[in-house]
Amino acid sequence: MFPLFPTQCQRELQFNKKCKPKPVWTWRTNEVLWILEYFEILLGKGHRTKDSFLSETVEIGTVLPSITQEIYFPSPLPEEPEEEASTPKLIDGSSPHGPGVLGPHTHEGLPTCLLCTCLATSVYCDDRELELLPPLPKQTTHFYSRYNRIKKVNRDDFAKLSNLKRIDLTSNFISEIDEDAFRNLPQLQELILRDNKIRQLPELPPTLVFIDISNNRLGRKGIKQEAFKDMFELHHLYITDNNLDHIPLPLPESLQSLHLQNNNIQEMHEDTFCKMKDYSYIRKSLEDIRLDGNPINLSKTPYAYMCLPRMPIGSLF
Repeated sequence: MFPLFPTQCQRELQFNKKCKPKPVWTWRTNEVLWILEYFEILLGKGHRTKDSFLSETVEIGTVLPSITQEIYFPSPLPEEPEEEASTPKLIDGSSPHGPGVLGPHTHEGLPTCLLCTCLATSVYCDDRELELLPPLPKQTTHFYSRYNRIKKVNRDDFAKLSNLKRIDLTSNFISEIDEDAFRNLPQLQELILRDNKIRQLPELPPTLVFIDISNNRLGRKGIKQEAFKDMFELHHLYITDNNLDHIPLPLPESLQSLHLQNNNIQEMHEDTFCKMKDYSYIRKSLEDIRLDGNPINLSKTPYAYMCLPRMPIGSLF
């Protein structure tokens, strides 16, 4: 059969003009098949073929039948149902027996990575009005749960998270932390607990590099003796706004920044930073000491910072 093309003949038929059909020989003896490539016009006794062509067979030498202006509307072809695009569905395989692709279930029954935002090995649960710490995927390395309503850190909250490197619990209502809540975290490097209500600092892992426990309620007894002694990698220690009345000693040699401003520190000994009997000792790393906002006169203990590369920031009167 011939394809349907918008030929000049079709356009002429639409405007009641004469159009000469195209003769085509057929296999039938002494017959000519007259073809009009226009499916809305009938040719005499023409009929509609299965491909919507109009045709008329006549014997050789006969007169071409007259064209009748009868509009013919072919029946529409049945529409084939469109196949819906198969979109892969994210299935949460979480169950009481193990975590799924969205992480373990929270106390509210939701997967952690649905309630929070999980990017690679980091989990962000900021400003979600959480009252409890959610269970974390085992591969978590960085965890942020800031601006929530968490009141306590339990010993099981970070259990078996051997890859955890950073914990940030800024601006919650934490007043109690179990003694071993952070103890068994072999890769923990950064711990941020600022802007809470903590009265007692628990035992911390010696792997820490950065500690910020500013703006809490540690007071006189909130930090145990020699709490930072074995932290040989500790670089930054921030304990501002805690009503401390002393500088926690001893401080590791690795320390670079010590911020103790806005406390109640009233005195400093000559061996606080330096070695009293070794005047040749120089402490090169500790370049940033903040003691401003404390009722202490630095001018009264000049030998206390003779070994430092810079004098502490604080009151001299």
